[in-house]
Amino acid sequence: MTRMGGKIGLLYPDISYRITGLCYKVHNDLGRFCSERQYADALERFFVAHKIPFLREYNLETLGKEMKGSFVDFLVEDKIIIDLKAKKFITKEDYYQMLRYLTGSGLKLGLIVNFRNTYLRPKRVINVVNYS
Repeated sequence: MTRMGGKIGLLYPDISYRITGLCYKVHNDLGRFCSERQYADALERFFVAHKIPFLREYNLETLGKEMKGSFVDFLVEDKIIIDLKAKKFITKEDYYQMLRYLTGSGLKLGLIVNFRNTYLRPKRVINVVNYS
């Protein structure tokens, strides 16, 4: 969320909405019992079809000095990190991993998307350290 003239708004609302919609489409098309790789392949196809600029399996080392070996599933428009999961539930470690990615890269927004859930609920993670 950002402050805009006294009002609070979402970070990157337009692209976040588009990404979330495509994740729902992937979940509806594939169901909840595929692998992370299958979900990533399907999401990549949708990004290409909808002309959304992205980098897949992006090494964050190019953005931050202390990010060695940190690969994210997607970096969208050079501002949103997407971490795809296909497991029973999201853990604190998944959340902390996203915070490390955001803090080390200097980016503001990350999305954790767990496709194994019956109902898809993407989690928005905000980097409050670099938030302004």
